[in-house]
Amino acid sequence: MAIGVRIVGDIAVFDIVGEDLTRTSFANPSLHELLRIQLDQGRRKILLDFEKAEFVDSSGIGQIIACYTSTRNLGGAFVFCAIPQKIMLVFMIVGIVPHIIKSYPDEASALASFASPS
Repeated sequence: MAIGVRIVGDIAVFDIVGEDLTRTSFANPSLHELLRIQLDQGRRKILLDFEKAEFVDSSGIGQIIACYTSTRNLGGAFVFCAIPQKIMLVFMIVGIVPHIIKSYPDEASALASFASPS
């Protein structure tokens, strides 16, 4: 599967589909490679949309943390939306959500969060 990238205003939205973020089915190019392209183009608002995601393993978590770090190192904002329950449980166990990365129930609220002061 390929990770979809959409631009909504000045926000880069990454659509995670199926098992894109697992060791056995890494998308080509990877999430981090796609993110670097957006950062190089000056985008600093990043949204990962998990609505169609099925699974994320430890390799995917590593990619997410690398993306978060790259974005934050450039002063950017990085949020999640529409995380399925079984993926949310993994994120909560490893402490990504809510301690490191903010998560929103849907894309509309996540997009609106970029306009709100942190």
